[in-house]
Parts: sequence; C-alpha cells; structure tokens
Amino acid sequence: MTNSAVLPKPIDVKKGLLLLYQMLLIRRFEEKAAEEYTKAKIRGFLHLYIGEEAVAVGVNQALDEDDHVLGTYREHGHALARGIDPDIIMAEMFGKREGCSRGRGGSMHLFDVEKKFYGGNAIVCGHLPMAVGMALAFKKQKKTNICCCFFGEGAAAEGEFHEAMNLASLWKVPVLFVCENNLYAMGTAIRYSHAITELEKKGAGYGIESSAVDGMDLLAVMDAANAAVQKVRSSGRPYFLVCNTYRFRAHSMFDAELYRDKKEVEEWKKRDPIPQFEKHLLEKKWITENEIEAFEMKIEMKIKLAVDFAEAGTWEPLDQLTKFVYSEDDG
Repeated sequence: MTNSAVLPKPIDVKKGLLLLYQMLLIRRFEEKAAEEYTKAKIRGFLHLYIGEEAVAVGVNQALDEDDHVLGTYREHGHALARGIDPDIIMAEMFGKREGCSRGRGGSMHLFDVEKKFYGGNAIVCGHLPMAVGMALAFKKQKKTNICCCFFGEGAAAEGEFHEAMNLASLWKVPVLFVCENNLYAMGTAIRYSHAITELEKKGAGYGIESSAVDGMDLLAVMDAANAAVQKVRSSGRPYFLVCNTYRFRAHSMFDAELYRDKKEVEEWKKRDPIPQFEKHLLEKKWITENEIEAFEMKIEMKIKLAVDFAEAGTWEPLDQLTKFVYSEDDG
C-alpha cells in the first residue's frame, strides 16, 4: 500500500522550535565536522548528513525513548536527533575515549546504550537482520517497543534487505524500516541499480505495508512517521517507509563527486528542509528572524564547546589496545 499524499498534523510552538533547533544543530555540527576533518582532527571516513535533516528529526520525534534505533555509517544526524550529546559524538569522531564508543568506533560507529542507539554500522545493509532480531526479542518478551532501522537505497539492492523484509513479515515483528533514498547510493544513480525505482513497491512482495514521503519536508516526514510508528506498535507488524531525500555533499569526504551534475545539486538545495521549516514557523509567527539568529548563535557556541571537549579528551592508553578485541582468559 502506498500513500500518494501526506497531510501534516498540527504541532505547537514548543515542539516546532525544538524541531528547528534539532535540524540546525545537525546542519552546523556536520559543517564543523567537515572543517575539523580538513584539519586532520577527524580521520578515516566521514559521511555527512547535510540535506537529509528532516528525515532523522521527523522520524525520531515519533519514537519512544525505549524504542531501539539502528543507522548506517551516515548516522551523525540520527544520533543527534536521538539526543546523544554533541560533546561525546565529537569526542568519538576525534578518537578520544570520552566518546560514546571510547574513541574506537569513530564517525561510522556511534553507539549509546542509554539512548537505545545501536549504531552506526559500516557494512551496507548489515544492520537490517539485526533490527529484525531486536524486534523479534521485543515480541517474545511481550514488549510494546519497536525497532527503527535507517538505511539508504543502496542497501535496498542487497540480499540482506530481502532476507530481513521476508523474515520480519514471516515472523510478524515490530520493526520500522526507514529507507533514506538519496538517489545515488555511493555514486551510482538509482536508475542503474534498481529495476523498480519506486522503492516502496518492494514492500508489497513481502506483505509489508509501505508508503513514500517527501524527505525534504519535515512536516510530511513527521506525519508519515507518526502514522507508521502507530501501525507498527498497534499491530506488531513491520512497516516500510521510504523518505525521498538528497544529500547536498559528496558521499564521503574522499568522494570526487563526478557522477552527478552540479546544477542538479543546486536545484535540490532550493528544497532545503531547514529554510522551508523556518518559513513555516515565521508564517505562523512562532519565531522571528532575530530569534532564528539567536538559535544560530546558541548552536554555534554549543558546537564550539563540543570541539573544545573533544580536543581536551584523552587517548586510549596503549595497555588497553586489545581491550574489547580479544576475550580475557582467566584460566
């Protein structure tokens, strides 16, 4: 089943301002991460979430604190929307042990048990079977929690995607599959990798209710996510939500981005979810231009403090190098 139109539900002033704050925090955090990467403060791979903020914020606001969340290696936005402190995320990306994974995971492996955030997974589609397993555990434990799994359209071409969808439907488990379709996977246009580019149609083959939504429209994502979460929680069955979105930056900081036209990127930037939502709040007179500037200043200071925290962090001692790598033999 596919919904062709989504009507946004009304929100109040307090929630509207929180949602704008979260999207701005993600955008500015990612911009600072790119800057620190060029200084070699952040190393390895770095995949930025710029342009996709409405998906992370719109879906996460529909979840409860006891629901489980899994993401891909482009997960900074999900982690921030989930409420993980920017300080410990930045420290993790700097490789410091004050980070959420003690500096061992870096950008692609953010993890926070308290926030029920289980990655950050570097293997494309590797976390979908994990999500089904978590949801199966909820079912066996007779809990009302659900598992929300974010992944890109590149993962939807992998075998694990089909295995996970099949088992989720067969076992009737409460998992919300959220596909962030940004059209290019790593660098291959969707038309070259999917015979059916309307990805939501893939759910029907497994008896999974599905819908697609404009992932650049925060209100639309919220409405679609609220409806999807409610259905998963009430039925105990899986749901497949496709958020059609676009990343404004390259796949990673190593990507020369030769596979898409710059004019296309500029056209998509006209649909930037943040100015769209700011305009909505301004029209409702819930915020003023001066208050938006104050938001920006507050976030700028928060991110500066996060960088300071990361800079002041400590490296893992050499004698701890094998900790969490090999099991300890007490015998």
